Amino acid sequence: MTSSSPFDFSGRHVFVAGGSTGINFGIAQAFARSGALLSLISRSTDRVESAAAQLVTGGAQAIGLPADVRTPEAVEAAIAAAANHFGPIDVLVSGAAGNFLAKALDMSPRGFKTVVDIDLLGSFNVLRMAHQHLRKPGSCVIQISASQASVATPYQVHVSAAKAGIDMLTRGLALEWGADGIRINSVIPGPIQDTEGLRRLAPTQETRDAMARRVPLQRLGRIEDVSRVCLMLASDWGSYITGAVIPVDGGLFLTGPRDFTAAAEAARR
Repeated sequence: MTSSSPFDFSGRHVFVAGGSTGINFGIAQAFARSGALLSLISRSTDRVESAAAQLVTGGAQAIGLPADVRTPEAVEAAIAAAANHFGPIDVLVSGAAGNFLAKALDMSPRGFKTVVDIDLLGSFNVLRMAHQHLRKPGSCVIQISASQASVATPYQVHVSAAKAGIDMLTRGLALEWGADGIRINSVIPGPIQDTEGLRRLAPTQETRDAMARRVPLQRLGRIEDVSRVCLMLASDWGSYITGAVIPVDGGLFLTGPRDFTAAAEAARR
């Protein structure tokens, strides 16, 4: 397909975990527009096949494979199938995530574990199982983290713990895998409009407007704000960047701990 991006990924294999919806699918679309070969995985067979079909309709080469990131064997099989189909992985985007709004005292240990298993354990499974299929040297791994990793947010202690672990996983593996020529970075989206995460944290136009006013750039983010950073990191322009945790949030991380309690209460009712 014809690329509309300044970055050319023609013939390069991009694998996206959690790539059937939201920000992750937007990232997949950006790489597809840049000529990449796309492999997507998701827990939902219907969703991942539909997402891949949408990319194919747009002119890309893409496959969708069902796999739950919490199950190492399923992840290993899906990554092997993708590598067999398109060859070694040049860019790996790990973005599978789970979330819900809950006070810590209202949350069961099982609920806490579910989010940690999807976000943190799932990220480890994806990266660990992909290592043997990553192009060495020259591959790039991008983890999709969240601002809760470093900025306290009520009703989100489970996500905060999981995402903080993801960012340290990024840093640790950047050290361990650097000698293989593998770069690993985290991207931290801020409040991004038209996503499920924003709908949960800011369910009304009023709460979305209030959130935008807290952002130093005075607007909510767009999915393409995140995907463009991913394209840069995966390109030659990012060839000397590894172990970085990069906020893409309009400067919101500068504002310190945030209180979205009123919005969270409204969303839970």
